[in-house]
Amino acid sequence: MSGLLPVAEALSRILGAAVKADVETVSLSKSGGRVLAEDLYAKRQQPPFAASAMDGYAVRAADIAEAPVTLKLIGQSAAGHAFSGSVGTGETVRIFTGAPVPAGADSVVIQENTVASGSEIKINENLDLGKNIRKAGLDFNQGDLLLKAGRVLDPSALALAAAANYPQVPVYRQPRVAILATGDELVNPGEELRPDQIIASNSFGLMEIVRLAGGLPIDLGIVEDRLEALSDAFDHAVSAKADILVTLGGASVGDHDLVQPALVAKGMQLAFWKIALRPGKPLMFGHLKNMNILGLPGNPVSSLICAHIFLVPLIRAMLGLTHYPDLRAAILSHDMGINDQRQDYVRATLERNSDGTLVATPYPIQDSSMLKFLSDAECLIIREPHAPAIKAGTICKVMMLR
Repeated sequence: MSGLLPVAEALSRILGAAVKADVETVSLSKSGGRVLAEDLYAKRQQPPFAASAMDGYAVRAADIAEAPVTLKLIGQSAAGHAFSGSVGTGETVRIFTGAPVPAGADSVVIQENTVASGSEIKINENLDLGKNIRKAGLDFNQGDLLLKAGRVLDPSALALAAAANYPQVPVYRQPRVAILATGDELVNPGEELRPDQIIASNSFGLMEIVRLAGGLPIDLGIVEDRLEALSDAFDHAVSAKADILVTLGGASVGDHDLVQPALVAKGMQLAFWKIALRPGKPLMFGHLKNMNILGLPGNPVSSLICAHIFLVPLIRAMLGLTHYPDLRAAILSHDMGINDQRQDYVRATLERNSDGTLVATPYPIQDSSMLKFLSDAECLIIREPHAPAIKAGTICKVMMLR
């Protein structure tokens, strides 16, 4: 096991190779989940005019200081249909929520505190100057900094950008992640299988991981174990302008593991190979032209867990974001033995005690081919290299999966 790169060092080298993506301008309606590349300043004030916060009557506060009083109704102001005149002494205007407050008025009496009789409106309360009015610019003024670069455009950010009059926004281009499955034994779901073949599953999970991380997945399909076929697939990734090429399988040391020699033949500069990780020891990282190469193990669990640990942070770094995995403390439900030289990520379920404490239960079998346990797992128990045996009830560190 000597010479295996620690997980933290491997991640540091991968992130050190990240180059921030280019900036592009996209329609606001299509920018959800994207990362803002520039600060956004308000192009207008919000609200653009003094607006009523309630349904009622726009009045002059001085006119109702001695309420109850009766005022003359001279018109109405509704949202999108402002009253064009001015409110004078002894006058009032019927007003609705969101409507512009007419000139001359300085307060709004809610309709529950009035009695209408034709054009005469009895006001039954006095109130403070400015009551029930939203001042112009109450939310923000033109030129205010509203959203900083690096903000993920979530629902509230999208609404704010729209209110600030941005039909388009500058965002970082989504990193293009080409995914290539390798192996003569692989067949796509729904296709006819020979007795010695299996269904390719990794790509489907990885494409969703890429999407959720903010990247744009490119499915290069399945390539057989031949140097020429692999070389053509790498050319396809380059022509597709992939920022990252993720290979699945074929990166170990067997006679049919041809991914690494095929990449080296194309000019890949190998950064490292093999890390002190379980599952996922035969992980490879390098560079081909302007493309980062991440060679993941072929075992389904290994490839997906390695993607959470290494691929997601790489994509986020290219978007100008720092990735913080969701790490939590939990109580171990079962004893666990001594760990070896590799950092271990153990699939586990989580339950919550009545006091809110999380309890992690590791699956008894951790074989890296078993997808069902990964699908059911809520977390991964992280065990450091050479960790001693621990008893049930011990606090452990877990990385949340969902």
